[in-house]
Amino acid sequence: MTAAGGLSILLGTGQAFAATCPPAGPPLSEATVAALQEALASGALTSRQIVQGYLDRIACYDKQGPKINAVLEINPDALAIADALDAERRAGRVRGPLHGIPVLIKGNIATGDRMLTTAGSVALVDALPQKDAFIATRLREAGTVLLGKANLTEFANFMSYYMPSGYSSQGGQTLNPYFPALEDNGVPTVTPCGSSAGSGAATAANLTAISIGTETSGSILCPSSFNSLVGIKPTVGLVSRTGIIPISASQDVAGPMTRTVADAAVLLGAIAGYDPADPVTARSVGQIPADYRTFLKLDGLVGVRIGLPPEYLDFLGPETRPAFDRALEVLRAQGAVIVDAPIATTDALFASPSVITVLTYEFKRDLNAYLAKVKPGTTIDTLSEVIDFNFRKREVALKYGQGLLVDSQQRRLQNGTAITAQGYRDALAEKQLLAKTEGIDATIAKYDLDALLFPTYYGSFVGAAAEYPSVIVPAGYATGGLPIGITFLGKAFSEPQLIQYAYAYEQASLARRPPEATP
Repeated sequence: MTAAGGLSILLGTGQAFAATCPPAGPPLSEATVAALQEALASGALTSRQIVQGYLDRIACYDKQGPKINAVLEINPDALAIADALDAERRAGRVRGPLHGIPVLIKGNIATGDRMLTTAGSVALVDALPQKDAFIATRLREAGTVLLGKANLTEFANFMSYYMPSGYSSQGGQTLNPYFPALEDNGVPTVTPCGSSAGSGAATAANLTAISIGTETSGSILCPSSFNSLVGIKPTVGLVSRTGIIPISASQDVAGPMTRTVADAAVLLGAIAGYDPADPVTARSVGQIPADYRTFLKLDGLVGVRIGLPPEYLDFLGPETRPAFDRALEVLRAQGAVIVDAPIATTDALFASPSVITVLTYEFKRDLNAYLAKVKPGTTIDTLSEVIDFNFRKREVALKYGQGLLVDSQQRRLQNGTAITAQGYRDALAEKQLLAKTEGIDATIAKYDLDALLFPTYYGSFVGAAAEYPSVIVPAGYATGGLPIGITFLGKAFSEPQLIQYAYAYEQASLARRPPEATP
């Protein structure tokens, strides 16, 4: 594990840091899933060689050199898993397009193996899950190699009002690989952004082939924008949350973070699906295509009506506006019709306390439910005990405080499990009304739209509150080199169409370039 005050990683037997940097192994920089599969199928590479190559890159760039610090923990069984998958391939069994491909998962996703599941909190080091999260099982079944856990903003950025993105008491501070530097106060010069900061930074720096992040409000889209990645924030109900340390049952979802739309599409197909233990996923039945890759169409923007809420352009500065304007030119050149489409409820939604009210209630209920299912013997069974532990170990655990934990603990639950407060029910209804019914739904209907478009990750708040999907794709770089993306947002289970639009734009723009700090 990595811990505040000292960096170390759990390694497989015989595994050591690379002796030379840059690594001398296979050329993995910007390698796509399809390219890696081609190399595996031809025998040019084995899964073991690919895994070892990423371990060497982690050693060179995450723990040495620019010290991105995106990887919280390496799976000590990663090489053994790769060997087993190589043996399956030699025997003629290939599970699918992800067979033998390494994936890094966010540190709040449970695995019933020798890795920890802490959400970055030193309070949860001993809170071991009894089994894999549903999506971890799906990834194993698809033939991926769980390479390790990514660092994250502690408790998915629901611990403190002041914590910088990418910081956790267990893992320390993750850097943005495009600007891997710290200010004198220890805060990154340029944020890696969002609670899935480690997943974003690691994927951008080519420390993994693909990764999984989680989002409650912006935590996939924001790090994808700041790390020049493709991110898919799915519809709530498309991907199971069972076994993921939660914030909010009404907004939490896990999704792909990759360097290409094609990679995101194949990864989404592996994790989407019905899970009886997460009843909300019943919504997904009949909504999942056989293969999201069938929507990778070069002409996928022709005649598509895309609404641009003009009020969100006010957030763009002179450094970022030119890159966004160029993205609009590409969209129009590919046949998209861009329509000014203001969302009437934007101001009311941003001014409303409804979202934070809902999240604080649901976090207490849902975290207590998660902790009740960890292996017996842990000393941390409730949110209250997390808060008490952090206070006792405050020199390590409370660098930025725990105001959000305390505010959540003050919410009252009936029998410790049920939210019955009228204030919660009113807030839940209000956020759905403002974000969904009178917000996105009304706007799409009024202007006869196929999707909405937002600069960078700015539409994440309204999309998350509505429980709707978004796909973000690299759109270039601001003055000074800051990566930015554009976000396509649609109604529930419109992932296939959003993937289509994002792919057509990506292939026309080819905007992504890797960070120079991790060659």
